[in-house]
Amino acid sequence: MKAPRVTLDQWRTLQAVVDHGGFAQAAAALHRSQSSVSYTVARMQEQLGVPLLRIDGRKAVLTEAGQALLRRSRQLVSQASQLEDLAHHMEQGWEAEVRLVVDAAYPNAKLIRALTAFMPDSRGCRVLLREEVLSGVEDVLQDGTADLAISGLDITGYLGAQLGSVEFVAVAQAHHPLHQLQRKLSAHDLQHQMQIVVRDSGRRQPRDSGWLGAEQRWTVGSLATSVAFVRSGLGFAWLPRHMIERELAEGVLKPLPLVQGGIRRPTFYLYSNKDKPLGPATRILIELIKAYDAEPLVTRAS
Repeated sequence: MKAPRVTLDQWRTLQAVVDHGGFAQAAAALHRSQSSVSYTVARMQEQLGVPLLRIDGRKAVLTEAGQALLRRSRQLVSQASQLEDLAHHMEQGWEAEVRLVVDAAYPNAKLIRALTAFMPDSRGCRVLLREEVLSGVEDVLQDGTADLAISGLDITGYLGAQLGSVEFVAVAQAHHPLHQLQRKLSAHDLQHQMQIVVRDSGRRQPRDSGWLGAEQRWTVGSLATSVAFVRSGLGFAWLPRHMIERELAEGVLKPLPLVQGGIRRPTFYLYSNKDKPLGPATRILIELIKAYDAEPLVTRAS
């Protein structure tokens, strides 16, 4: 890659000339001599081979090329300043990124609110978000490739902070044969119908979760696909209520009237990497996740 001929200091100098209305004013703002400022801009134009300023009376005015280059240079200088700030924060122990792995069943709305609140205090720290299913979260945490993890499983060897529960409802499309029976349903009724199951994304010890008594099962890769299949009448499933509120409100999906087990409420936990000290950004994000988890969930239907 070709090395740039113009430095960030030169771009800052040009910006000062334009923003402050002239060479003398820019020199005062930059605490430099006017001759130094004039030389810097002249040298820039020579290096670029493009005139950036023209003199209009006593005022330096940008040329058309100067206007275009100045707009781009503002982005460049701003990004450089952000990079310097990030380096300073890292020197003070602030993380460059926080790696967060979340079970796909955890409500996105709560997570979005926590991450939105984190942004103003992030100091340039990025959040790398990864979604897994069931023991997939456990694998990522134990691999050391996550700083924080949200899971509905009790992960051996980790002490998790308790979050709220997620309600799973046994549902089928309104016109599904199970609803046509118009009575309480038993496990025997379910055995002869298609069940839609979400695949555990874990590699070490994938787990079968929930009731799996149906003679026919289709296994899908995501909760969103499971919702789509059930909505289309292809089978029944236990689905997070927050993902199907609208379908339930509109009557597209209906809860199955099971004798027992129609509702499940697994508790979720927030885990941290036990082999890595918690940095300030991670600690802030932990508190925000806990705070917004405790607030009522706002769904599409509500």
